[in-house]
Amino acid sequence: MAKKTVNTIKLGAFVLSGLFFLIVLLYMIGKNSNLFGPSFILKAQFEDVQGLVPGNNVRFSGIQIGTVKRIKILKDTLLEVEMRVDKKMEKIIRNNAFASIGSDGLMGNKVINISPSGQPAPLVAKGEVLNARNGVNTDDMLQTLSKTNDDMAVIAAQLKSTVQRINNSTALWEILNEETLPRNLKRSAVNMQLATARAAAMADDLQAIVSNVKNGKGSAGAILTDSSLAMNLNEAIAKIKGVGETADELAASLHAVIKDVQQDVYNGNGTVNALLKDSTMVTKINSSLDNIQKGTHSFNQNMEALKHNFLFRGYFRRLERQKQREAKKTMAFQEQRPAPADK
Repeated sequence: MAKKTVNTIKLGAFVLSGLFFLIVLLYMIGKNSNLFGPSFILKAQFEDVQGLVPGNNVRFSGIQIGTVKRIKILKDTLLEVEMRVDKKMEKIIRNNAFASIGSDGLMGNKVINISPSGQPAPLVAKGEVLNARNGVNTDDMLQTLSKTNDDMAVIAAQLKSTVQRINNSTALWEILNEETLPRNLKRSAVNMQLATARAAAMADDLQAIVSNVKNGKGSAGAILTDSSLAMNLNEAIAKIKGVGETADELAASLHAVIKDVQQDVYNGNGTVNALLKDSTMVTKINSSLDNIQKGTHSFNQNMEALKHNFLFRGYFRRLERQKQREAKKTMAFQEQRPAPADK
């Protein structure tokens, strides 16, 4: 009987110890503590670990590679995290990789994500401190979402007020109930389309004009591209300038002459004054012109009498025949000239 009791006690102790060991083993496996495989230590320093605790997972490019061993406070603004990483990753992770704190889902446990930089660098050594990168803080994200929610509530209230004002507006509903409004809008759209087409056509025409000007076509193109025309224009401008200067000189001379004439008229001197103010001079000039006219008439009568005089009749006939021959030669020469070609 005593032997049976001892065996029962031994069996119970063995079962309890096995159960305790199984619980511890399951806990360690669940925490991925890597107690049953080779590992090495890596470190990273953060200003805020955002609720990270020992036992949280460590991932490399999304793959589970270790766990957080401990978190040590270096100073009031700096925390150091020690990570136990699988030994096989010692030949993969490089010392320029970045460590950041993330989370499993939106509200899951914190994890450390190690991301490669993509640049060549030596492999990590045991105890090496990786570069830290600030991750997305869930608290900050929730605060931002809360602020966004408040803004959305304000916008919804304003939108509700706007909808109520629209519903209470009789003028707006009268416009919407107007039967001719769609037809007018359609006509306006057609007019806008026509205006746009005309504007496009004008733009094409303007582009063609600019192209022709650049290629030297037309008057404007010739002016802008023909160097000889530019020289001719410069010469013409110079000549116009010279003519202007000459005109200025002539105007000055004419002004001086007019001034002298005015002075003679005012002083009673000169021929102009005699012509304008001396009545006897005018009478004499009229008499002289009358005598000249009478003398010319008498001279014409004498010349006509000489043509019929038998002494000078032959001379005048020869002159008449010579004039006729010259007129015939001129007419023959004009008939032999070729007609000008039509342009």
